Amino acid sequence: MNNEIVQYRVNGYELACQVAGQGVPLVLVHGSLCDYRYWQGQFAALSARYHVVAPSLRHYFPERWDGEGAGFTTEQHVSDLLALLDQLPGPAHLLGHSRGGNLCLRVALAVPQKLRSLTLADPGGDYAEDVFRMAGLVSPISPDERNQFRQQALTMIRAGRIGEGLQLFVDTVSGAGVWERSSRQFREMATANAMTLVGQVADHPRPISHAQLEQLHLPVLLIGGAKSPEPFPRIIQALQAALADVRTSMIPGASHGMNVIRPASFNRTVLEFVEQY
Repeated sequence: MNNEIVQYRVNGYELACQVAGQGVPLVLVHGSLCDYRYWQGQFAALSARYHVVAPSLRHYFPERWDGEGAGFTTEQHVSDLLALLDQLPGPAHLLGHSRGGNLCLRVALAVPQKLRSLTLADPGGDYAEDVFRMAGLVSPISPDERNQFRQQALTMIRAGRIGEGLQLFVDTVSGAGVWERSSRQFREMATANAMTLVGQVADHPRPISHAQLEQLHLPVLLIGGAKSPEPFPRIIQALQAALADVRTSMIPGASHGMNVIRPASFNRTVLEFVEQY
């Protein structure tokens, strides 16, 4: 695997990307507390067939952000991804996990012509109430309510209780006990990105509406962990009902970090989908 770190200049920022393989671009976008290292279980399998590009979003590792200044918003991250796509020989396949899935969905809504396919693994983020109502579902708790656990985690981190804060965040998102069972590499990655919670707590993007979703005709794969906690299963159900060209695959025995826990199943699912386009 010809694997290297490449800097792409996007919107005045040096975006660090792990890059491997040749051919059609396949862009991997991480979620909260992660960076390009999150995809280590995917690089060998996916780069054997595609030109894999995994960016670390603005203010994530290898930058050591202290939480001060601007630039950590959904809008900025989407803009950076759009600028990255402009520098790749497109159209590309786009895959995002968790918060990264929400970012990728927003990219697809903005520039569907630049993409071959869209894969969303347990996509998080903010969705309008009508996305759930039109699917016959009760909305999860509001973004403001859900943001409370992020604020609690950040308060612990700022008080020097970094491990406790990260445990609260990860166990709320992925399930009780996940932090304790996580690898040393994952804990080091989350610790390096702990201060990005400053930006995440302050970020209040406009929720994605049902009207926006029903206009997207790009092929979409929704991947869920069979053990993922709410709101992820409900988000997948709602998106499945709203999108025109969509299929869903659940990874058995896995929670939110399904690509880490079950990499072979995850990689096979992704490849079987993207190879159609």
